[in-house]
Amino acid sequence: MSEHKEMLEQRNTTFPVSVTEENEKRTVEGYAMLFGVKSDGLDFEEVIERGALDGVIEKSDVFALLNHNRDRGILARSVNGKGSLTLTVDSKGLKYRFEAPRTMLGDELLENLRRNEINQSSFAFTVADGEEKWERMKNGKWKRTISQFARIYDVSPVYNAAYSKTTVSMRGKEQAERELEERKEVNEEYYNNIINSLNI
Repeated sequence: MSEHKEMLEQRNTTFPVSVTEENEKRTVEGYAMLFGVKSDGLDFEEVIERGALDGVIEKSDVFALLNHNRDRGILARSVNGKGSLTLTVDSKGLKYRFEAPRTMLGDELLENLRRNEINQSSFAFTVADGEEKWERMKNGKWKRTISQFARIYDVSPVYNAAYSKTTVSMRGKEQAERELEERKEVNEEYYNNIINSLNI
């Protein structure tokens, strides 16, 4: 039996990040992930189902980072749903909110938000074992449906939606390809048997 290994992945969204500065507050918020929205920057189509985050925040250690880079320092943190990073799952998806720290990194983030040089969000995740489905669409493109995450690792304001840096596990796709091939072979055998029985 092969051992399942969760693979860390990142996804960027074009939902805007906003900043509010009043009464000394430096509030940053945005949606790191959206339910039911088709991906448009991968070589396959991906959709995240509602319910994919059920119980996940409560068992995740999530950092707010700039461009997924923990080496630069952290902006906020949520441990099992508590901390300086507020994570909310609503009908749209995963919303995050935090007060930018009074650090060089926090100031850099706020300045780039004001200049609209950062206007997108991203998140890093692993998928729960057996909770993704791959299927071939009529146009030949693959579709991946994620029904349950295992963990969320970070939410990040990012400079751009550079999907070329995203690591994607194709384990599920390979299994789907095998199943399609097996069904094809079964169908061919079935029709060959019918033809032979009719002496055609």
